[in-house]
Amino acid sequence: MSGKSFQKKAWTALGISLASLLVLSACSSNSGKKASGGGSTPKDTVVLGTTDKIVTIDPAGSYDNGSFTVENNVYPFLYNFPYGSDVPEPDIAAEKGAFSEDGLSYTVKLKEGLKFANGHDLTASDVVFSFERVVTIGENGKDLGNGPSSLLADMESVEATDDTTVVFHLKTANNVTWEQVLATPAGPIVDEEVFSPDDLTPDADIVKAKAFAGPLVIDTYAINDSVAYSKNEDYQGIYGDAAAGKYQVKYYADASNMKLDIQNNKIDVAFRSLTATDIEDLEAKDNVKVHEGPGGELRYMTFNLAIQPFGTATEEADEAKALAVRQAIAHSINRQEIADNVYKGTYDPAYSFVPSSFTGFTASLKEAYGDGQGGADVDKAKEVLETAGVKTPLAINIQYNGDHYGSSSPDEYAAVKQQLEETGLFTVNLAQTEWSTYSKDRVITDDSNGSYPIYQLGWFPDFSDADNYLTPFFGKDNFIHNGYDSKEVQDQLAAEISDLDHDSRTKKIEGLQTTLAKDLPTLPLLEGKQIAVSGTDVKGVEDTLDASFKFRYGAISK
Repeated sequence: MSGKSFQKKAWTALGISLASLLVLSACSSNSGKKASGGGSTPKDTVVLGTTDKIVTIDPAGSYDNGSFTVENNVYPFLYNFPYGSDVPEPDIAAEKGAFSEDGLSYTVKLKEGLKFANGHDLTASDVVFSFERVVTIGENGKDLGNGPSSLLADMESVEATDDTTVVFHLKTANNVTWEQVLATPAGPIVDEEVFSPDDLTPDADIVKAKAFAGPLVIDTYAINDSVAYSKNEDYQGIYGDAAAGKYQVKYYADASNMKLDIQNNKIDVAFRSLTATDIEDLEAKDNVKVHEGPGGELRYMTFNLAIQPFGTATEEADEAKALAVRQAIAHSINRQEIADNVYKGTYDPAYSFVPSSFTGFTASLKEAYGDGQGGADVDKAKEVLETAGVKTPLAINIQYNGDHYGSSSPDEYAAVKQQLEETGLFTVNLAQTEWSTYSKDRVITDDSNGSYPIYQLGWFPDFSDADNYLTPFFGKDNFIHNGYDSKEVQDQLAAEISDLDHDSRTKKIEGLQTTLAKDLPTLPLLEGKQIAVSGTDVKGVEDTLDASFKFRYGAISK
């Protein structure tokens, strides 16, 4: 992209291979100090557990909860969210930015004297480099379709006018979401002396180079096994000093093992994802505490418009029949049954593309499909297929992932299969794929139409605004990469993000959901809360379970 005023620093190739990951020593090798309350974790270290998976800690190559949780703790942002707030405030920015008179440029001033943990200066040049490489790597496909470049769809260019001044040139005047976008997975500021400008940088290289300037730094790293952090003494951002000196995160392949470890105080905090049964059981224990935060998670099915039945790349391609299949599936699903039977009320039905707690929500799917009350309507499903000339029962393939979206996913999709097959209109073949393969094979690329006709996805918001459930999903070059490309929706998106009138913008967001309900590129199923479990001696969990939807380790201590 154009607009770079200052020459980039030379990228330093560190020559570290992916195989040379730093191995984290086991917890038991720590000092013999114990946490209070009978636990077995070191007193000076907060030990956390998760079943989330890391794709990469290079921000240009990941747009998933597991990766971003790491990134948000070790990289700085121009803006971030204070504890307990969903309004972004300056992190390494010196002050709030300002729009130009025409609303198409946004200027940010940096704090003076910023440095990375390796001693490199952090200047406006690094900021420009960081945003440009996200776009470049998204465009050249080196992110394998998993990067956050769709969040920067409104950025025309970015430039540094001096060492502490950055100017973003935007496509939409007065973009009301722009400050929040700067705090998303597209917003981490990286060291241009370490990172490649046009390709992903291996995690081992990043860790070896100490290319961090956030609240924490990574000391040792073994991907999806364990990561050890310590406080970044040079951090100058919004969160101040971390509440504990050290943090250690353990990655679990099985939620049941994580449940046992939090129950036995072998870890201090368990965050994402325990099963509904595990949570119910832990609520009855005296030595742990279950914390709930604001909702915002969406679980949904995605239709690959190229290879779904009658999709654009199939031999029997027929747009009307393809839409009828999507609509018939929507008529056949009873979300409340899945929420009650699989998730025991820890999730609620999702009746739109925006969660019910967000301004602008309208129950567009509840109104358009099923019995109008949230239940299924087999007669409507049958009618829409017959009208389109689709022969039944229709064989469909649905792919899901059992490790990334929680260990209840097999039960969730078994329930979906049962509901669809009970209509007599579908025969369903379910298949499960491990996340590292799943995340690559699901997307449509220049070389592939994707591998899964219908598949599971989940979403954790980047910021607390309805647009974050719309533009990244359905804008031009969106992150789903399922072949959905609607000029009508793209125009509606451009209109809502530039509307400064609250009521008018809300109506536009409602209208978007109505349009999407007709097209059905995805089918939302469930919306969920944030849930974490901690030992009774642990402090600060409730501070980070806020409407920013960012899990910040530095809030937690014991």
